[in-house]
Amino acid sequence: MQKKDKLKLQEKTKAYKTYIHSNKICFLRLLFDLSFFSKRFYPFDFLISCDILDKGHIFLFKNLSIMKFFPQITAQAHCDIPCGIYEPTPAKLAAKTVVRMVQQIKELELPKDLDKDTIFQYINSVTRRIKTKEDHAELCKKELEILWSDFFKKEHLEKFANLHEIFWQAVKLCSRNKQEVNTDVAQKLVDAVDEIAKIFYEVKGVPERFKAYREITDQVF
Repeated sequence: MQKKDKLKLQEKTKAYKTYIHSNKICFLRLLFDLSFFSKRFYPFDFLISCDILDKGHIFLFKNLSIMKFFPQITAQAHCDIPCGIYEPTPAKLAAKTVVRMVQQIKELELPKDLDKDTIFQYINSVTRRIKTKEDHAELCKKELEILWSDFFKKEHLEKFANLHEIFWQAVKLCSRNKQEVNTDVAQKLVDAVDEIAKIFYEVKGVPERFKAYREITDQVF
């Protein structure tokens, strides 16, 4: 092979490697699909030279027949490493959204006309707000549980002996707000989140931030 041709081949190989790395997930998925349907296994040497395949990938390629038996799911989680990124504001915003949805549901007027389009429009308006209310009640519960299980430690119970009770009541309120359309229950959830936020900022050693937190979150609507 002439030097000129060799340089061209090296440039093409480098370009392929760059493309594969920038599209790694899609590239691997394509190979899985092609390998499964064509019953062929693609050249591992080239893939390994690109640092695309590790032992785990190679195992999967060689066992493609079992891949179709497993459902594909998406998992989400807060990090388990001590990143120190915790904040009660998302829980407060979710709780305030629950309050707002309850208000809007109660403000909707029952249709006076019983024609089908009017009834459908009313049902659609109620359904959308109920779903938003339930989604944010669940989000509030998730955010509170992260603070409860990940941020607060055993030593914090020495100063706040009823900490577990406060959290337990708060997450129960999240469930109640999914079950009911109740202004008082929705407001109790907001108050519970505020109580937890006040403790949170005290534990963080910045109790003055609670005032700023209230000023921002109390005026979202």
